[in-house]
Amino acid sequence: MVNCIFLLIVSLILFFFGSWLIPITDPTESVYALTAKEMLATDDWLSPRIYGNFWYDKPIMFYWELLVAYKIFGVNEFASRLFPAIFATLGLFLTYFFGTKLYNNRIGFAAAIMLATTLEYWYLAHAVITDMTLMFMFSTTLISFFLAYRANQPKFYVISFASSAVAVLTKGPIGFFLPGLIILIFLAWQGDLKHLRKLFSVKRLLVFAAIVSIWYLPMTLIHGQEFFLNFFGVHNFLRATVSEYPKTDVWYYYALICAVGFLPWSIPLIPAAVKKFFRRVELFIEEGRLPIFDMHEKFLIVWAATVVIFFQICATKYVTYTLPAMIPAAIFVARFFVNRWKIFVGTAISALIIFPLLMYFVALPLTEDNSARREAQLILPLIDSNTCIVSHGKEYSGSLVFYTGAEIFRLETRENFDKIRPQKMSWTSKNVMPFMLFDELPADKKILAVVAADYEKNFLDNARGTWKLVGEIEQGALESLAEKIFYGRERRELRSKIFLRMPS
Repeated sequence: MVNCIFLLIVSLILFFFGSWLIPITDPTESVYALTAKEMLATDDWLSPRIYGNFWYDKPIMFYWELLVAYKIFGVNEFASRLFPAIFATLGLFLTYFFGTKLYNNRIGFAAAIMLATTLEYWYLAHAVITDMTLMFMFSTTLISFFLAYRANQPKFYVISFASSAVAVLTKGPIGFFLPGLIILIFLAWQGDLKHLRKLFSVKRLLVFAAIVSIWYLPMTLIHGQEFFLNFFGVHNFLRATVSEYPKTDVWYYYALICAVGFLPWSIPLIPAAVKKFFRRVELFIEEGRLPIFDMHEKFLIVWAATVVIFFQICATKYVTYTLPAMIPAAIFVARFFVNRWKIFVGTAISALIIFPLLMYFVALPLTEDNSARREAQLILPLIDSNTCIVSHGKEYSGSLVFYTGAEIFRLETRENFDKIRPQKMSWTSKNVMPFMLFDELPADKKILAVVAADYEKNFLDNARGTWKLVGEIEQGALESLAEKIFYGRERRELRSKIFLRMPS
């Protein structure tokens, strides 16, 4: 009970406190928040939509969470970040429970504290994205399977299938395929593939299908081929085969992410792991003895390694994809730290002090620089019924739409529009925001233009008429703070400029 209370206090401090201060950021958080906001406005809890268009990027589960939070607390930052923090907290208790079941209370508690105080988990506990919900349901799927398998109680497999179905409602087919692959590899290592016949029964498959069909069936009936091609084609098949961000498609990507994401624990862990690896190589060379793993270790290793290797093979790579590997990794390495309790306590206390400081001195400045909340605050008093709002720059800001509640056109040259206009089975199909070309700017309306500072010349060269600069937004809050601390000076660069043109 004491451990549970402590974990709850840690969660409140690390995951909940100050979440209402963090603005909705671009490009990802704003898409989820704005989609839920539009669903709430239209009272449609089935079909995700954004910029007035149906949107098939992700399944419904996370949008339902946002809708519930918005309905109770209003459309704001706290409500947006509530369920990621809730599922992060549940993830700690799940880790504590599973670690205790596998080993003992001390290891379970250590693993939960380690998980709470890793950089990646702490970050994603605040992020308005699907990954924390997926991580919890993904982990529940595998944990319920393993405990049922170990105790030879097949009746509990229904929990595994039900959890997998919710994971599919959260992220898509990966919620069933990847846990299934992990189970398959584990059973193969166990030499027990025949157990698959016990695992897959008609009753469990019907439970899975019933839960999944809650959303997928009506979406298919209502939206038909458009839903199927966009959801399964672009957002699942294309994501796995064609990199959305080619620069990240490198062989060492997730090795680096795991090392950074597991900070601060990876600092003492990596040297110890390297030392242990070479020790096992020496034993193999000298004695021909391969390392022996028990059933618990096999399951944790297969779970964590399969997640990382699978997503490394996929073309599109995101920082968040390694999250489902963190519970088994934390439990596996907690055994190392419980025998080095002073190192564990020192690292945990340091993290519990550092992460709240990171929130205020790093996270808040960074998120402000990746959100258009300040631009929205500047232009809202200038908007009236005769105002046309346009945005010009490299990226379109969904957070500007979220905070203003206005229709904002992505202003482009005709040449550039031809490159980025939405096309089927292409990453440009995600560009569903309203567009406007420079020669389409209405002459009979007041126009507010939010222009990225780097695009000011391009904007003024292509936009006709007389434009008045009515506001500027500075960038580099974090860089400015660092310069002020270390050099005693402050230098601020402009992020965007607001221009106004009155009707002719």
